[in-house]
Amino acid sequence: MKVRILGCSGGIGGPHLRTTSMLVDHDLLVDAGTGVADLSRDELAGIDHVFLTHSHLDHIASLPLLIDSVSDLREQALTVHATAATLEIIRKHIFNWAIWPDFTLIPSREKPLMQYRPITLGQSVCLGQRMITALPAEHTVPAVGYQLDSGAASLVFTGDTTVNDAFWPVVNRIGNLRYLLIETAFANREQRLAEISKHLCPSMLASELRKLAIDAEIYISHLKPGQAELTMAEVRQSAGDLAPKMLQNNQVFEF
Repeated sequence: MKVRILGCSGGIGGPHLRTTSMLVDHDLLVDAGTGVADLSRDELAGIDHVFLTHSHLDHIASLPLLIDSVSDLREQALTVHATAATLEIIRKHIFNWAIWPDFTLIPSREKPLMQYRPITLGQSVCLGQRMITALPAEHTVPAVGYQLDSGAASLVFTGDTTVNDAFWPVVNRIGNLRYLLIETAFANREQRLAEISKHLCPSMLASELRKLAIDAEIYISHLKPGQAELTMAEVRQSAGDLAPKMLQNNQVFEF
């Protein structure tokens, strides 16, 4: 399995800042933030599955434009996997004809360009040798993280989350865990904002990582523009023994 980070920032503001999205092999996205826009049209047309962690704009911004941009290049529906609550939000508020056309009805209900597939917490979706499993997340809207399992090893992405006791027992049972991608959106000076918006700051991250009972390479995502260097310095100070690294745009994981 090959995972390419298309975007991992908590905002925009330059060629190196793209919001959350990961390209898995050539045909699968985890989230569809602004980083998707850097793909070529042929690459976009090759995507058959999108797994959404939640409905916030920085994680879905490119989805409406993706399906519209390659509609003439596709012969089968793009499948959007998410919880029923997330699918209802994007159906009601995005693909509603007022904001964007409903591509589950275009060109017809019988042969649409996009289809929804609800998933439940703990459910695994098998695509060839790959298994994608929905993991607990705690955010201001219904949300999940994902385990991507190649059979040889796993990558876990928390998605947007805050303190979450339900997450760690599940992760600690993943015997082939190699990579953990976890968000830390705010610096410690904005801990109250992190708490209200259900994100993490470095002090909260350090407490969460103490619940990790197995070895993994740890990468930090969703850093807010203008705060990345400060936040990472605080991460290294508070969770230094685990040596978390900053996730980088265009970073590639193969496992």
